[in-house]
Amino acid sequence: MHYFPVNLLIAGRKCVVIGGGRVAARKVATLLECGGAVELVSPELTEELQQQHRQGRLQWRARHYQPGDLAGAFLVIAATDDEGVQAQVFAEASAANQLINVADVPQRCNFILPALVTRGDLTIAVSTAGKSPALARRIRKQLAEAYGDEFGTVVEIMGLLRPVVLALGGGSLRNKEIFTALLVEELPAWVKDADWLALERHLRSVLREGLDEGCLQRIREVLECRVDAARRINE
Repeated sequence: MHYFPVNLLIAGRKCVVIGGGRVAARKVATLLECGGAVELVSPELTEELQQQHRQGRLQWRARHYQPGDLAGAFLVIAATDDEGVQAQVFAEASAANQLINVADVPQRCNFILPALVTRGDLTIAVSTAGKSPALARRIRKQLAEAYGDEFGTVVEIMGLLRPVVLALGGGSLRNKEIFTALLVEELPAWVKDADWLALERHLRSVLREGLDEGCLQRIREVLECRVDAARRINE
């Protein structure tokens, strides 16, 4: 089976999770991080999930799943070992053409969740189409070691530079050339080392008179925020 890779915008959308254990807690954490409106159905919750409920971050139906619990959901995750409940949830979600994932049961999913490495707005996904989660986890670990937190800052910087480049009006081919020139191999190292002089010199050499001084200041602030955050962690 071949899966179509896609990133979903779930901010504000109803996401129903069946189950309240450790697996559910991992799924809920990702849904909340992406802005999903989470509704949890389970008679019991882990301490982490209870705390999130007390903080008003999710809604909780303190009982077992019942037919109709998925009404209006955009996305459904069944994080339960009860095969009977798995079958019911899958049937209800499928009938409503909802996105459904039954944890660790690929045959009861119309989407699967890849292993992820996240660095700010940078997301690297690894999938084996459900055939070897262990291999996906191993590759994820390797990627996590290869792509440090500085890459999240690189993405943030490129996001600030994007409207500047597009405003130059050079057309798609010229824009591609500029973006490629900006992303030199040394860029992540400059960010990691907070080498503002090298970064500024590079940006000015590529963008020349088109460089927005306000944008340049915001990039410097991003770099300074990274330094401040690292200092707080080390204190």
